[in-house]
Formats: sequence, C-alpha cells, structure tokens
Amino acid sequence: MAENVKIVYEGKTYEFPIIVGSEGEKGIDISKLRQITGLITLDPGYANTGSCTSSITFMDGEKGILRYRGIPVEQLAEHSSFIETAYLLINGRLPTREELDHVSALFNDNSLVHEDMQIFYQNFPRGSHPMGILSSMVNALRSFYPELQTIEEEINITVIRLLSKVRTMAAMSYRISRGHKVVYPRPDLKYCANFLNMMFDTPVKPYQVDDILEKALNVFWILHADHEQNCSTSAVRLVGSGRVNLYAAISAGIAALWGPLHGGANQAVIEMLTDIQKDGGNYMRAVARAKDKKDPFRLMGFGHRVYKAYDPRARIMKKMCHRILDKLSFDDPLLDLAKELEEVALKDDYFIDHNLYPNVDFYSGIVLRAMGIPTNMFTVMFAIGRFPGWIAQWKECSDDPNWRLGRPRQIYIGPEKKQYIPIDQR
Repeated sequence: MAENVKIVYEGKTYEFPIIVGSEGEKGIDISKLRQITGLITLDPGYANTGSCTSSITFMDGEKGILRYRGIPVEQLAEHSSFIETAYLLINGRLPTREELDHVSALFNDNSLVHEDMQIFYQNFPRGSHPMGILSSMVNALRSFYPELQTIEEEINITVIRLLSKVRTMAAMSYRISRGHKVVYPRPDLKYCANFLNMMFDTPVKPYQVDDILEKALNVFWILHADHEQNCSTSAVRLVGSGRVNLYAAISAGIAALWGPLHGGANQAVIEMLTDIQKDGGNYMRAVARAKDKKDPFRLMGFGHRVYKAYDPRARIMKKMCHRILDKLSFDDPLLDLAKELEEVALKDDYFIDHNLYPNVDFYSGIVLRAMGIPTNMFTVMFAIGRFPGWIAQWKECSDDPNWRLGRPRQIYIGPEKKQYIPIDQR
C-alpha cells in the first residue's frame, strides 16, 4: 500500500503521496499543495525542499557517500580521468574505448577560441576577477557559434565546445591578466596536461608537466564535477527553466559559484592562512577564536553544510595533497600552517564533537597553491570541474517533458494597502 502524508487544515484532511528514491530517501510530493489547499511551504534556503528528481548524483551527508550515476566517487578518482567522468555524468554511462578516444579527439579539434574573443579579454579593466571574466566570456560564446540544424546536434557540439574551450579561456584570462603571451593548446597533450601547459609554459622556460600534478588536477576536477542540487547547480536549472541556451545557463552557474560560501571557499582558505601568517603564524589563537561562540571568526575549510560525517572528497584530496607535498618538497609557510591546523582539527575534541573536519576546500586550496595556481584563479578551477555536472543537470531538465518554469513563491510581510500621496503633499 502506497504511503501518504496527511495535512489537517481548517477541519479538512488532505493527503499527499510519499516519493521514494532508488537509495531509499523519501520526500513528500506537495506539487499540488497550493492548488488543493491554498497553502504554500516556507523553507528559507530550501534545506528541506526537493526541486526535482534526478538520476545524476547521489549523496548522503550523514554517511559520507557521494556517487556519480551510481559509481562511488572514490573509484572514479582512483581509476578514471576527468574526461571519462564528464562523459559518464552527461551521457549516463561510462564510454567504450572507441567513444572515449573519439571524444578526446573532438576536444582537441574544438579547443581553440575565436581570435576576436581576445579583444574582449584585453578590454576588461585591470584587476577584474577571473570569475567575472569567465562568466561573461561563456555567455559571449553564444554570439560566435550560431544554432545548428538539429537540437541533438546542437547540444552535442555545444557540450564539446564548452568543456574544451573553458580551459583555454581560463588560461587565456590568466595569461592576459599577467601581460603574458597566450599559449595555445597542444594536440599531443591530454586535457589536464594541456591546461597546465597553457597556464605556465614560457619561451624562456618550457613547462614540463609533472605526472603527479596532472593526476592531482584530474582528481580535483573529478571530485568537483557534480554535487547534487547545490547553489550553482540550482541556478543553472532555474535559469535553464526559462528555456535559455546552454551558454546562458552555465554563465549563471559561474556567477552563483563565485561567492565565498560556495565555490570561493578554497580561495578563502588561503586568504585565512595568509591572515594567520600576518598575525605571527599563531594558528592556536585562530583555533581558540573559532571555538569562542561570541567571536564571529570562522576557520575556513572546516565542516560542511551537508556532510555530517567526513567529506568523502576530503579524504581523497587529503591523500593527493600529502603526495604532492612529500614528493615536490615545497617550502611554503602557508602550507606549513595548513598542516598544523589540520593536525589540531583531527585531534581536538571540539572539532570532532562538532563534525568540523577539514573539508575538500581545505585540501584543494593547498593542492592548487602547490600547483602554482594563483589564488584568484581558485574559483575558476572549481568552475571548470563543475561544468560536466551543470551540463548534465541542464540536459536532464531539457529532456524532461514535465520540466516547468521555475517560479518560487513567498510569504509577503510588507505594509498593507495604502494610498499614493502626491509629492507636494508629503
């Protein structure tokens, strides 16, 4: 017998069905609540509201589980590549060898950016944040690539263009901001190695891609490829529900990711470590402040809104972080501070009792710094990784015949009706 939830209102009883997911999670289907009862729900931050059903990503914050299309993220991080994981998310299955080789070739064929786009880059004011530039340039791509003949053809080539060109555009924005000559993608390099080469190659000192850094970048982007209905993904779905083109929807996702409470968290970790260093490197003072309920100070990179157990991505990134630091022997006071903070957080009863474990942003900030990625590019790196998830979520909505225009409701608490007073009588 199907389960129902009963709501009693003004002497009447209304029943609403329970929706059960494939992993046993349950939700109340209130899609007809206002139509039947005249009521709406109030849920600030949508923490208890499911906006859709989805077959892309499953996560369980209490148990520390994250899976893409059913495959544990731990297995993908160990055995897969970013391109293969992107294929999995967007197409719903792992590719064959022939399919993966074909997609990789298409990435190389579509990696160049229209020369006229460099004019846009060069006219952004000096000091513009790379996230603002990236959001603008992704939206601008629509002007350079007109619609194709069929919807299926349009979506497929648009996906390839976006995933291939985003790394080129990100590297271009960095190079131009530094006054350096743009480095073009090389057909002999794979996706992650190509990005690192475009970022750091110079005529004076050709860049040699280190295998461990290439692996670390693959892992970083795999771990950030999707994360269920987060702020930026919800933005992509909401904007996309207006039937805008994919470029515009992804541009909205980039803008939503920009903030320090979302994609900017790994940048905030390095900025926090910098502040501690300026304060004499007294990390225990920062720990004491974090424990003080009266002090608004927060240790960035600790705890997670969803994960009440250990963030599974953090466990993976921690191993990669220590592999890089041990192999490459970096001499960086900020990385030393990070290690000290990590040791305290993993042993201190306060942090353990409050589930304030180091999260993926803590370790990824350290990894990106060790790679030589400038701090203001951290959120861009997050955005590149999240592109497959955004595309998969947008595509899932587009393929859903019941996809509706997103239109949340509100409870109005402003003044009641009053008359307009002409300006000379006020």
